[in-house]
Amino acid sequence: MEERQAGIRISKKAFFTSFLVLLALMIGAGILAANLPSGRYDRAQGDFGLQVVPGTYRGVEKPNYPFWRWFTAPVEVLASEDGLQAIVIILFIMIVGGAFAILDKASVLKETVALIAGKFASRRYLLLAVVTFFFMGIGSLLGIFEETIPLVPVAIALAQSFGWDIFVGLGMSVLATGFGFSAAIANPFSIGTAQRLAGIPLFSGAGFRVVVFLCVFALFFAWLAAMARRCERRGPASLAAAPEAAGQPRDSSPKGSPNPARGAAFFGFSVLALVAVILTVSLTRVLADYSMPIIALIFLVAGFGSGLVACMPLKDCLKAFGSGVAGILPGVVLILMAMAVKHIIVSGGIMDTILAGASTVIGGASGYGAAALIYLFTLGMNFFIGSATAKAFLLMPLLTPLADLAGISRQVAVQAFAFGDGFSNMIYPTNAVLLIALGVAGVSWPAWFKRTWILQLGVLALTMALLMAAVAIGYA
Repeated sequence: MEERQAGIRISKKAFFTSFLVLLALMIGAGILAANLPSGRYDRAQGDFGLQVVPGTYRGVEKPNYPFWRWFTAPVEVLASEDGLQAIVIILFIMIVGGAFAILDKASVLKETVALIAGKFASRRYLLLAVVTFFFMGIGSLLGIFEETIPLVPVAIALAQSFGWDIFVGLGMSVLATGFGFSAAIANPFSIGTAQRLAGIPLFSGAGFRVVVFLCVFALFFAWLAAMARRCERRGPASLAAAPEAAGQPRDSSPKGSPNPARGAAFFGFSVLALVAVILTVSLTRVLADYSMPIIALIFLVAGFGSGLVACMPLKDCLKAFGSGVAGILPGVVLILMAMAVKHIIVSGGIMDTILAGASTVIGGASGYGAAALIYLFTLGMNFFIGSATAKAFLLMPLLTPLADLAGISRQVAVQAFAFGDGFSNMIYPTNAVLLIALGVAGVSWPAWFKRTWILQLGVLALTMALLMAAVAIGYA
């Protein structure tokens, strides 16, 4: 009998459906680049970096960007200004995939989850609430997002141990982090950067944002708990939603790992170290630019260390690691395709054209309309630019004077920006972190969209209502 491959395996169906979606988006971006006029804003060095100069937009000659380059854009990304980020993300997910394969092969993750599940069997919804609140909290307070990817397999396995499906595991981990990132209280990357660029005190207005966070948490947890209860009513059949998902319990234990409990103890300490590093880097900002490589290194040590402590031979650890890396490689293609959408827009010279057109529309609105348009405009730009900081430098110099003209406070403009920046991260197929998490879970983007679109509409309605309330009370 052929030996089972350990670790994360991205199914052919999940890969090809996501591939087709991203290919359509690349072609759509190319059509826009070919048909919209090209233009450019001047940039100037500000107090916090290079910023767009309002009022300097002008048309420029259309760049020579042939259609065949739409299809080479995923490779060109590696040589663009986003190239280093792409390489770091790719190496990160390969290490996570390889390390997880060792944990899977040595039955360490299964043992770890069994210990947690045994202690919280009668209080599983309390655990669900605590875990969800934790992930939302670190996203909201510290701006954590990509760094939580190594914890996704643990959350998935924990969810399945309680009889819930893989989507509950994704919900309590990466989805919670993404929602917390947008329902920000003191997120330094969205709220912090936007407030500095808007010229208002850093992290001011936190009281209203605490209310926002609690409202979003209440809605999100109600949805997540309802999904978990539906899984329990359906029984074991619900776990078949993603049979190749990471963390799915398996019955076979390798003969070379007679003591997975020891490996589980090592892995537990490694996870605590991982969380400690995430919190330390986020709170102190020391080595912040190297946080992803540091976390990848810790998870690499966690994988090999847990396997060896569980008495798994080094040769088997290396073999499992290679199998895990191979299993995650299709996700690399999807990540490069997602990043190619922005590259096509920029190479076609229409990014600033889109900015100028939206500024004209927002400038003609007032009050509630301007706040809503800032939210929706940022929501649209988030499709192309995932980084909160990069988006703030691009948009806030344009949005701040428009908010002044519309008679709304700059605090409201910052809040609208934060809403638009974050929530859609967890539904847009151009977001690399979402694609990594879905790859880890073995879930296709269409399947994810089908499960979460109602929640996203609910959050959009809730946050839009909260934004209108901010305008009504003169939030400043």
